[in-house]
Amino acid sequence: MSVTLLIPARYGSQRFAGKPLALIAGKPMIQHVYEKASAAKGIDAVYVATDDERISDAVDSFGGKFIMTSPDAESGTDRIEDAANQLGLKEDDLLINLQGDQPLINPETIEQIVNLFNRENVDFEMATLGYEITEESELDDPKHVKMVFDNEGYALYFSRARIPFGRDTDEYPVFKHLGIYAYTKRFVSLFASLPVGRLENLEKLEQLRALENGLKIMTAISPFDSPEVDTQEDIQLCEKVLKNS
Repeated sequence: MSVTLLIPARYGSQRFAGKPLALIAGKPMIQHVYEKASAAKGIDAVYVATDDERISDAVDSFGGKFIMTSPDAESGTDRIEDAANQLGLKEDDLLINLQGDQPLINPETIEQIVNLFNRENVDFEMATLGYEITEESELDDPKHVKMVFDNEGYALYFSRARIPFGRDTDEYPVFKHLGIYAYTKRFVSLFASLPVGRLENLEKLEQLRALENGLKIMTAISPFDSPEVDTQEDIQLCEKVLKNS
């Protein structure tokens, strides 16, 4: 089983156009993500999957690898499938989908999700990670997607709302979803063939398509947060973290 990490990146964004190329401490954000991914153990190859030459030129300038994907890709997973097909990956090969707006991703987080597939008796083909929320401001912020899971770690639901909702108490852990997935090439092809789900459309959360179709998603909790960059203010926070690290 080969392990390929793909970083889907598009230039257009309603909230932050050109986000992958935004400079953070003098380097484009996509370079920070690529370098973090390349530092993770157990990864055979890292590629940026994009349909924009401005992004591919930037990746090429720092010596990274990229794959040009179709501009018609409707979702990040469609872009992942396109790239996987171009690479000629086998059905059992593992794909890591790391969002291109996570410049502070810890390489150990990537290793953790790969290791989920190295356990015995694996009966799932998709996995993702969460992190226990420590900032109260994130609890009811729809930007931070919340997740709940069963006693064995399988995802029950993802929502932009606070879940679970404590009727009689607010003293309980709430976990947010981190923007990283792992799945087999076979699963990606199946997922991309499924229609957009009702819940997926309501929440605008692609992973709900899997749950709506009865597909398992294994989860694990990372000890490392991986904040996403959506605004210029987020860039300033990232620079502060990098300066103090």
